[in-house]
Amino acid sequence: MPDMLVNLLDLPSEAPCLEKLLEQGVHIRRAMAPDKFRVVEWVKEHSSLSGAGECDVCFSHTPISCFIATRGNQILGYACYNATAPDFFGPTRVLDSCQGLGIGKALLLRSLRAMREEGYVYAVIGGVGPQEFYKKCVGAILIPDSTPGVYRDFLGGMKPDTP
Repeated sequence: MPDMLVNLLDLPSEAPCLEKLLEQGVHIRRAMAPDKFRVVEWVKEHSSLSGAGECDVCFSHTPISCFIATRGNQILGYACYNATAPDFFGPTRVLDSCQGLGIGKALLLRSLRAMREEGYVYAVIGGVGPQEFYKKCVGAILIPDSTPGVYRDFLGGMKPDTP
């Protein structure tokens, strides 16, 4: 899957998304150290083992580079940045039952805003699945010849050895 590029100087405000979610009892916040094992286990269960590994790395950063969507003490989604490589957004995931509520967009915008606040001007969305989502939400553009990109050599994506 290709990578995409986002201009962080032209991000739309995340305030309308966050306000709409608050009305539904959904909070978007930066994960905290005491959340680590709960969040990483949730990612492992609802996303992937590879995503859990990337998310785990985010808890070693200051500030923690993982945002979560919650309703009460239930995790509904997450988004990471600076996980596998600096200036990369992802991985991210929202429960199937919560998709279409604006949670993914809010997590994306909050993460990209954090990256901008940390001094980045552009961000790479690595190994993109839903290209139209990123184009629509933040004007992301495809990076030519970016497949497989940074993920070419990780164990979960390597081709089996052949004799």
